[in-house]
Amino acid sequence: MAAELKPRLTFDEYLEIESKAEFKSEFVNGWMYAMAGASPTHNQIVGNVVTEFNVQLKKRPCIVYPSDLPLKVEKREHGRYPDVTVVCGEPQFHKGKYLKALINPTVLVEGLSTSTQGLDRDIKLEEYRTIPSLREYLLIAQDRCHAEHYIRQGDNQWLLTEFNGLRDTVHLPSISCNLALSDVYDKVKWPEAE
Repeated sequence: MAAELKPRLTFDEYLEIESKAEFKSEFVNGWMYAMAGASPTHNQIVGNVVTEFNVQLKKRPCIVYPSDLPLKVEKREHGRYPDVTVVCGEPQFHKGKYLKALINPTVLVEGLSTSTQGLDRDIKLEEYRTIPSLREYLLIAQDRCHAEHYIRQGDNQWLLTEFNGLRDTVHLPSISCNLALSDVYDKVKWPEAE
């Protein structure tokens, strides 16, 4: 007798399961994939970015969300958990029965690790570019001083700028913020120093 395949989940079914789960899972093509835990270095970098954005956006109509808010990539029906999400203006949500998923990010930030850099740089970048509200995507390495900044230029055009020094500053024009890499990497211990 052949094994019976389980039916794929809908996005709403995913949100219902996710609202009760002990750990986070992303949702791709009807299937849930458990997310691995993050390293201390990854968490330090993400915490620094959230802090910098919160300080700079304090009196402005933008909200900074850490990695616990799901994002719905509507054209793909995928559910992701970006490391940092910034929304300017009124946040809009796909409203599940138990959990909401954001649908209108302005800026997304992912911290790169050896195990996720292909996913973040290739697959998520392709998915995220389908989000009409997204203006910028920032990838930050955790094993060295390096950032990749993508800015939407127009229909199907994105400008990539790379930064490689602690004296560099990434300007994010869509939210009028500056991220000095010396602040992004504050208190980070590089692998060779360990």
